[in-house]
Amino acid sequence: MDATSSDALRLEGLGKRYGAFAALEGVSLAIPRGQLFGLIGHNGAGKSTLFKLLLNLIVPTSGRIWLAGVEVRGTASRDTRRSVGYLPENLVLYDNLSGLETLRFFARLKGAPLAQCGELLERVGLGAAGAKPVREYSKGMRQRLGFAQALLGEPKLLLLDEPTTGLDPAATREFFAQLEALRGQGVTIVISSHVLAELQNRVDALAMLAGGKLAAQGTVQELRERSGRPLRVVVTAQPQRLDALRDALAGQEGAELERTAAGELTIRVPRSAKLALLRTLAQHELDDLHLHEPSLEDLYFDLRGGEA
Repeated sequence: MDATSSDALRLEGLGKRYGAFAALEGVSLAIPRGQLFGLIGHNGAGKSTLFKLLLNLIVPTSGRIWLAGVEVRGTASRDTRRSVGYLPENLVLYDNLSGLETLRFFARLKGAPLAQCGELLERVGLGAAGAKPVREYSKGMRQRLGFAQALLGEPKLLLLDEPTTGLDPAATREFFAQLEALRGQGVTIVISSHVLAELQNRVDALAMLAGGKLAAQGTVQELRERSGRPLRVVVTAQPQRLDALRDALAGQEGAELERTAAGELTIRVPRSAKLALLRTLAQHELDDLHLHEPSLEDLYFDLRGGEA
């Protein structure tokens, strides 16, 4: 696997061991520029280790990393790493500093223009709270301040670890709207989250880590296609019409039928039988129809072997 300039991030055989324990092992993937990329996995799967490796906070035991075509190795990639913004899961803030003073502190560390600080506070909805000490901030306000510091220096790659923690639904929606705007500007975003429903319809692609290894990668739809999970269709109609539909589907290969409620029939078929099922349904008079694709949570637990 060769690094290419079209990739914002590329990993080749990346691994990190602590003695006999492999925190990360043989991870290879490529993320094109301008993607919103999800990173999922259970606690201890290797997500935090991967972020630390990308930031050069720890040294890999094996493998290689490229950021924007430049290999991350020692101090030679320092300028490239300055183009990376990072929001850790637990950002340490100084309670006695104001929000504006906090951003100025991080700006000096990163070498970013101090003029950006006020603009970023406005951008994350903290303009009116910039003079308040951080100790008076709610958890959601602290998280937004953390997001603002990640945006210092106009990074081309954002690494976000559980970024919606503490955000209410309105703030979460606004946060993802900002990510969409950044993606439209060509910023590449890698987001790690346990809230799979937030990622399902928003990410371009994702990777799942399990036990330090790459268990799966691709778009949500690609993972659905590979999963082998059946499609679930719920139809409602008058009882006699449901009886007629059930008779029509009785001979369809792989179809599983279940009367789940009065006037309701649940149908499960292999994905390969989707069009045949829809053609059959079109020949019957129904009151309503709902097609249910496997959720990202379904796929996640399938890949983990059904663990809760």
